[in-house]
Amino acid sequence: MSPTPDDPTAARARRQQIVAWARDLYEDLDFGSVHRWLAQAPGRKACGYLPVYVPREIIHAAGMLPVGVHGGGSMEIIRGDAYYQSYICHLPRSVVELGLTGRLKCLSAMLFPSTCDVIRNLSGMWQVLEPGTYVRYVDLPQVNEPARAVDFWRGELAHLLRDLSACTGRTVTDEDLWRSVAVYDEQRALVQDLYDARREQPWRIPSEELYLLLRAAEVVPVEEWLPVARDYLSVTAQDPGRPRDNARVVVVGAFCEQPPLGLLKTIERAGCYIVDDDLLLGNRLVQGAVPRDGDPLTCLARALLFQHRESSILYEPDPGAKMRSIPRRVEAARADGVIFAAPSFCDPALLDRPMLREGAEASKIPCIAFKYAENTGQFQQFREQAGTFSDSIKLWLGTRAEREQSAPQGGAR
Repeated sequence: MSPTPDDPTAARARRQQIVAWARDLYEDLDFGSVHRWLAQAPGRKACGYLPVYVPREIIHAAGMLPVGVHGGGSMEIIRGDAYYQSYICHLPRSVVELGLTGRLKCLSAMLFPSTCDVIRNLSGMWQVLEPGTYVRYVDLPQVNEPARAVDFWRGELAHLLRDLSACTGRTVTDEDLWRSVAVYDEQRALVQDLYDARREQPWRIPSEELYLLLRAAEVVPVEEWLPVARDYLSVTAQDPGRPRDNARVVVVGAFCEQPPLGLLKTIERAGCYIVDDDLLLGNRLVQGAVPRDGDPLTCLARALLFQHRESSILYEPDPGAKMRSIPRRVEAARADGVIFAAPSFCDPALLDRPMLREGAEASKIPCIAFKYAENTGQFQQFREQAGTFSDSIKLWLGTRAEREQSAPQGGAR
């Protein structure tokens, strides 16, 4: 239960408890929470998935626990390096390491979305490494004809539902699907509420805490996560912390291989509030509730095709849409600048970066760019870049809050 509104001490204690719970889940590379869930009832099964997006509603309706596999962070990679050449990102190496060390034996199925060629190739490798696991390459729609794309994606969803239902021996009805859609609609709405609260008062919800909470949602049942996240939103309103003279930035490009937690902390400690980002984008790729104007699979297909935010993992028929997305995101977040942060050798992020940066510069939005790896351990260079970036904004442009305060009443923003 959340503390009462007049009890800030209890609110602070509850906040610390939630963050500690989420941090334990983040640091547990043995997926202990998944093992505990499986042990609670005979016959339970879990389905892993790689970034960026898979339809978790399908996994949930089939009776499986969706489990996000986001690499090994700073764990030592020994065998994983032997499977890949040096000029690809770090994520597949650590995923192979997790598999070869037995940490993913708890997963009865593994889904590999069409994020990039590396993940596609990893899906084939997984069939060799884990022959007893159901493996599927989830081919996201990449065509410029909406009607064909909806038909294609609905067919993929039906295929996936049939296969996962066979894994669990469960017959899935439309009512089961709608229940799963409803609970993930609830999660998407709550995640948006968290982002909205951070956008309005970024000192209230530090990026480190929000990220840990969202990572917890990747490994526990959504029904367990929802009340905890509501508690967190409530207690941060009672214990908001103090605002600082920080610049407001949007972080772009970190949608697949996740940055180390220390990098997020470094950016904010250097004077930059992160008010929008691409982190764990699968939670927010579909924007808003799934429509209820057809059968559930068709509605899920339409939601992805017509309600997704611009991303490097999905084809955009309008070549200028991604360029325009940066000024639009900056304005929506009331940000002062953009940090283009992408993993080294990440083709989707780095191939889009020149186009996205052109969109920022054409709108005279300050921006910087750097690359990272999930196992990056030294953050001084990032601290210097982010700190200099924040200082330059405040010195030469003034933060958005300062510009708004100095603008005449009723004048242009």
